[in-house]
Parts: sequence; structure tokens; C-alpha cells
Amino acid sequence: MNRTGEIVLTIVGALIYMLFAGVGIFTAWLFNNEQVLNEASDEMMQQPGMGTGDMQAMLEVLQGGGLVLAIVSIIALVLGIISIILVKGDKKPKAAGIILIVTSVLAAIITVGAGIFSGIFYLIAGIMCLARKEQQTITME
Repeated sequence: MNRTGEIVLTIVGALIYMLFAGVGIFTAWLFNNEQVLNEASDEMMQQPGMGTGDMQAMLEVLQGGGLVLAIVSIIALVLGIISIILVKGDKKPKAAGIILIVTSVLAAIITVGAGIFSGIFYLIAGIMCLARKEQQTITME
């Protein structure tokens, strides 16, 4: 059976996860850079009503969020590649569908909605993998 639709949707989702991984890595690197951190601190201190504790908490959230986004996106990317391998040649489409659906839901939950864009592609591809039945050949005797 031709499973081009599932493969294309999975590739699009994987590309978006790759973009998110890059953004997460860049964000984590950015907030680990001492010079950028000092400039951000100086800029935030000029804002009225911004305390030192508030600023530190916000920077820690951004740094940790970037790292979580990067890790979840890389894992989702790898699982997407595994699913493509399982779908290609119609080897195990049911297993690939389950992997794609679970990955999309967990990535969206763990990243607090940031992974929902690429998760939609994975979810649709996973549903297609589970819903499409192999055509049965009818033989006349």
C-alpha cells in the first residue's frame, strides 16, 4: 500500500520539531552566555516594578524552558524518523501510528503547548497509519 501521505506529514512534523530543537538550543545557549545575561539584567533593572528576584526567576524559566524544548524536540524528531522507517514499505504501520500519536500528545503536554504545531502533523499521520486498512485481494475460484 502506498503510504506517501503519512510519510510526508511525518517529515513536515519532524522538520518543525527540528526547528524547535534549534530554537531551544539557541535559547539555552543564549541564557548561559554571561555577557548576554548581564545585558538582559541591566535592561530589566531599568523597568519599573521589576525586582532582582523577579528577574532571576524569569531568566531561570527561560533557560530551563529552552533546554526542555530542545530535549523534547530532539526525542520527537528521533521517534518521527523511526516511524518513517516503520511506515516505509508498509512494514509496521500500526506501531508507527501509535508512536506518532503518543509522541504528539506527550510533546504538546511537556512543552506546555509549544509542540502542538508539529504535534498536529504527527497526530494526523498517526491516525492515518491506524485507520488505513490494507487492501484485500479477492480471488475467484
